[in-house]
Amino acid sequence: MAAMVDAKPAASVQGTPLLATATLPVFTRGIYSTKRITLETSSPSSPPPPKPLIIVTPAGKGTFNVILFLHGTSLSNKSYSKIFDHIASHGFIVVAPQLYTSIPPPSATNELNSAAEVAEWLPQGLQQNLPENTEANVSLVAVMGHSRGGQTAFALSLRYGFGAVIGLDPVAGTSKTTGLDPSILSFDSFDFSIPVTVIGTGLGGVARCITACAPEGANHEEFFNRCKNSSRAHFVATDYGHMDILDDNPSDVKSWALSKYFCKNGNESRDPMRRCVSGIVVAFLKDFFYGDAEDFRQILKDPSFAPIKLDSVEYIDASSMLTTTHVKV
Repeated sequence: MAAMVDAKPAASVQGTPLLATATLPVFTRGIYSTKRITLETSSPSSPPPPKPLIIVTPAGKGTFNVILFLHGTSLSNKSYSKIFDHIASHGFIVVAPQLYTSIPPPSATNELNSAAEVAEWLPQGLQQNLPENTEANVSLVAVMGHSRGGQTAFALSLRYGFGAVIGLDPVAGTSKTTGLDPSILSFDSFDFSIPVTVIGTGLGGVARCITACAPEGANHEEFFNRCKNSSRAHFVATDYGHMDILDDNPSDVKSWALSKYFCKNGNESRDPMRRCVSGIVVAFLKDFFYGDAEDFRQILKDPSFAPIKLDSVEYIDASSMLTTTHVKV
């Protein structure tokens, strides 16, 4: 029988949850200055990247683990600059390819193959493009994706032995029965045992135009529930929408329009949402990559430390299958 870990709900006044007055270091900018590097497929590096990409890296001396980030549907990789900078400032190298630019997007299979080409480029191509004295640990890579890029991240993890997978409001189509190809939600469970974190949004399932951007039956809950052999965490950002992790005003016009008008957005500033998402990612990877569990376990025990309201937090430790944390606030 699974044992319940003590879960501390947020304090409330007349039923309204309050955020903690203190915060955790992961929700603020880290100790490293960062450097942004842009590479084109015509780069003189050998081999050149198979897709244009952005690298955001700590500028200091050291060896840092790598996050391969996959953008959302028809969005620019430049639209996530605030999140990239926050994560890199805590000692991670973010590699974000531009897998495609078209509307409508290519087939999900073609997108997956493009992401696979970038993953295969990392061991030979990344290091030579980093600042002097900055080393990439490509033996332990996390793959992270937003929206449709979340589905690609999970599909890529089924193909390769990544160190962890992170889904930011992942989407696998308009429903279970109209999923993308490959339709990974047709699987009862995902055949991997790497640690997983899934961050969903409360407004992702609310339609603004024709359909919701993260509809029920093909959203974050479905991805989390299929990670049956993995240590896995699930967070839901109650008052925010599918595009609220992007920059306030993406420089790419297409991304700006999709960000502002296509999906249901929250009414509050995006900055706390971006800091929350970035902080959870940093805390999760510090735990599973470096063995520093303090911040991640603190968020699981008391989600009011996050800069936004988290509707529910669930964590299952697959190493023992004896620990389940479930918080409703």
